[in-house]
Amino acid sequence: MRSPIRVMPRGVTGPSVRFGVPVGALGFALLLGAIILAIAGNDPIEAYRTMFDASLNGWKSQSRTLALATPLILTGLAAAVAFQMRVYNIGGEGQLYLGAIGASWVGLALPASTPMPLMLSAMLIVGALAGALWALLAAIPKAYFNADEIITTLMLNFIALSLMNWLIFGSRSFWRDPRRPVPGGKRLPENAVMPSISGRLHIGIIIAVVAAVFLWWLLRKTSWGFQIRTIGDSPRAASYAGMSVRLKTLTVLALSGALAAIAGVSEVSGVTKGLEPVALTTNIGFTGIIVAVVARSNPLGVVPVSIFLAAIATSGSRLQSIGINVEVVLLLQGLIFLTVTAGEFFVTNSVSLARTDATATETEAAA
Repeated sequence: MRSPIRVMPRGVTGPSVRFGVPVGALGFALLLGAIILAIAGNDPIEAYRTMFDASLNGWKSQSRTLALATPLILTGLAAAVAFQMRVYNIGGEGQLYLGAIGASWVGLALPASTPMPLMLSAMLIVGALAGALWALLAAIPKAYFNADEIITTLMLNFIALSLMNWLIFGSRSFWRDPRRPVPGGKRLPENAVMPSISGRLHIGIIIAVVAAVFLWWLLRKTSWGFQIRTIGDSPRAASYAGMSVRLKTLTVLALSGALAAIAGVSEVSGVTKGLEPVALTTNIGFTGIIVAVVARSNPLGVVPVSIFLAAIATSGSRLQSIGINVEVVLLLQGLIFLTVTAGEFFVTNSVSLARTDATATETEAAA
């Protein structure tokens, strides 16, 4: 029996639809959150006012939000560049860990007399390479054997987490500080710490924004970006046109892994100041996937979306002070992901009721 609902792909949609649907979905998610808060006996207006005050009202709150947005921008870009080619890198979390491991190794291994610009540059390069190589462990099976990258990148997350935990909690590795009574990483020297702008906010935010602009230019203004988008739309047609789908799969996932790893470099150099597994396992990589989806894989859109989600996340502790469970933060993030995903479906597809045989017969008889 045929379904009464007909789903057809849309043609090219205008900018008002592409921009309006995600914004409308965000508003609808906040409305759903308000309804749930009211059902739970909380005042949604007070809750949202508290969230605003905690995250955006004043420079101190804003700097805290921007500090959290920094790694989200980078992991969001990592997911977005892969999504542009319809390759789904779910391994940003693990690639972030590898970036943190590589960067902290450089920061501890190079002499303390190394000039800060050289030290930070080396940490960024080695961290990015570590993340890119880690991503290639999933890219090679995808490119040569069409292995499911969702499964491989997801499994690599757990391997990377186990490796990081083992380096600090299960071994006497170079990263572990033997002088600490509780297992933890060695503290990075001052020349390996990113300069602070204000409080926890450091120059990593500048690196993240520059990366977003560069990635937008790379995807929109170069032949490489055109090929990536073409392969994402139709791999078979791209292959007939002489584009190397295999090579592009490798390079896209490597670039994606490098961007996620730079988020790890930013965290270990600007926030934790050492390899600290507990502080680094905050699901930044997974939240980056939500960022990319909400931003519709637009690198420039990743920046405001990351700030918006960071604003929600930083308000959790303040919500507890007015008797609202901190889990409402995860609830709102989940609602945003669901509503934007549903909105994306209606952007790319038109839904209508199909005419049944009985309806068609009655119409013809009436005519």
